Amino acid sequence: MRVQAIVLVATIAGLALAGCQRQAEDGPTELSGRLFIFNYRVATASYMITLKKIAPIPEGTTAVAEFENPAGGDPLVVRQKIFTFWDKITLESPDLRCVRKDRPYSVSIRLVDASDKTIQTIKTEVKSDLDQTVLPTKPLVVGPVYTENPDVFKADGSVGYGHDSACPA
Repeated sequence: MRVQAIVLVATIAGLALAGCQRQAEDGPTELSGRLFIFNYRVATASYMITLKKIAPIPEGTTAVAEFENPAGGDPLVVRQKIFTFWDKITLESPDLRCVRKDRPYSVSIRLVDASDKTIQTIKTEVKSDLDQTVLPTKPLVVGPVYTENPDVFKADGSVGYGHDSACPA
């Protein structure tokens, strides 16, 4: 009876440890973060995606990210060289317009080797918890010392933040 109990406990422990092992992955990275960045001071919004390296990345690898364009039209494409010693990869889109709250936007990332062969493909969606209407249409500051933008802060003391009416509904 005692031997059976020991065997049973050992079997359960072995199964528990086997469950903790990392499963085989589809590539050398995994998605670790995705969000929209709103910079109120300079009136910009962008996607930011982070990947965590979980296996070696071949020399000469490039990330090709396609971000859905919230303003409509073709996706925004970013190509970024990946260095083998990076543990974290950050991909950021160009500046965006028309980001809407709670709407899912698609992002597709391909890691390609030096011969342009796809190593890994990651597809995800990003939702914002803010609408881009929280941003002014023009930067609040200009220049390296954050001088007030005269197009926003008028000489007569009035303020014109603007409104982007060209965004799709």
